Amino acid sequence: MPKLQSATKSTSLHITHRPANSEPVGVDEIDQLWVLYKKNPTDQLRNRLVERYMPLVRNQAERFWAKLPEGIELDDLISVGTVGLMDAIAAYDLSRGIRFEAFCPTRIHGAMVDELRSMDWVPRPIRSKATKLNEACKTLEMRLGRKPHDQEVADYLEIPAEELHQLYAETHRVNITSLDKTWSENDGSKDIREVDILPDHRSEDPTERLAKIDLIRAFTKGLTKTERLIVILYYYEEMTMREIGAALALSESRVSQMHSAIVERIKKMYQDQ
Repeated sequence: MPKLQSATKSTSLHITHRPANSEPVGVDEIDQLWVLYKKNPTDQLRNRLVERYMPLVRNQAERFWAKLPEGIELDDLISVGTVGLMDAIAAYDLSRGIRFEAFCPTRIHGAMVDELRSMDWVPRPIRSKATKLNEACKTLEMRLGRKPHDQEVADYLEIPAEELHQLYAETHRVNITSLDKTWSENDGSKDIREVDILPDHRSEDPTERLAKIDLIRAFTKGLTKTERLIVILYYYEEMTMREIGAALALSESRVSQMHSAIVERIKKMYQDQ
């Protein structure tokens, strides 16, 4: 998953640590800092407020990050949350009598959610349907002790089976994973990536290849070289009669006649066994 874009937003945030011999910001000092900032909102004063409330950002980010799928970096969430914190500082109204600690978490969390939604290529209605479907499947699996059948899921959601199949089709693209995802091994061996264990459906199964060879030998036993080629080219290479005739320097009608004779001979051979 790509990096969170808000983490790269251009801001003038340059937090500088106070000297070790300086006193920590107390309640009175922070109140004075707020008054000074609202009277004269400079970057320096804002950055001191950001430094003071950064633990709130980290706390929100860690709690949110624990619920997210792999691929999202905690540091990126913290960066996005920092932008939300700065927005909260700018919007905070001292006259309302609400403590900033109660006001800012919603802004911080909202900034993280908005950024994740902007990155999500799946429309929100589809994402909502996928969440509802996954929750239904998990609930039924816990209740039944096995994976539920389609009809059981449809009954649970109170929808027709046809609508459930449509729902599967719509939400299928939601379930994606990163090919760079790693699986850690405890025996000290090298980590395995998802791409390393992904089956290659384009490659031929060795067992199927051996079975095909045995089948070809069985069906072409007793045939001449030309007859074997006709069987192989027609049934395994899926060539047409015309293409086979061109390859063997025979007419299309001759290839068709030989093919019919081969089929009859094979049928008779297996009927006699």
